[in-house]
Amino acid sequence: MHTKSFSTTLNEVRACTLCAEYLPHGARPVVQINPAAKILIAGQAPGSKVHMSGVPFDDASGDRLRTWMGVNKNTFYDEKQIAILPMGFCYPGTGKSGDLPPRKECAEQWRNQLLASMPNIALTLVIGRYAIAWHLPEAKKGTLTNTVKSWKNYWPNTLPLPHPSPRNNIWLKKNAWFTREVLPTLQEQIKILLS
Repeated sequence: MHTKSFSTTLNEVRACTLCAEYLPHGARPVVQINPAAKILIAGQAPGSKVHMSGVPFDDASGDRLRTWMGVNKNTFYDEKQIAILPMGFCYPGTGKSGDLPPRKECAEQWRNQLLASMPNIALTLVIGRYAIAWHLPEAKKGTLTNTVKSWKNYWPNTLPLPHPSPRNNIWLKKNAWFTREVLPTLQEQIKILLS
């Protein structure tokens, strides 16, 4: 994709209202992407706080994710280093047990085009089950825990992760191996890629 067509596509994404009628708070696509990016964060969908600010991972989940990655906010929000492309670009609203799943229209309409525009991605962080189902279809029938436990099968190009949400504190306590084994390896690889 040429720079001009990338810019055009990005403008179209930012103006997208494809599923606005289903979004209780309206469309506000939140992505961070640049053809030069080396790391891709494939998340779920923005939460309510991110919907308000328009800044990806501008919440407690983002604080934890930056800690996991070993990067500061300046590095995290440098689009030439790190791309952030959730499965759904807009806040889907809330259901009985938290935020609703990401809308499928975004991935169907935009994902392949946007991924193709980033030829330098060397590491994709796949966060949560919706992103795992798209990026690691062979793993989508397994549990999130088993998929994350088998992280070495995807390394060093891809890393399945649990969601960094505070809602996952119990999971993190039960799975101490994640903090002990996975995060130091992740931080080392990110240092190498961003040096």
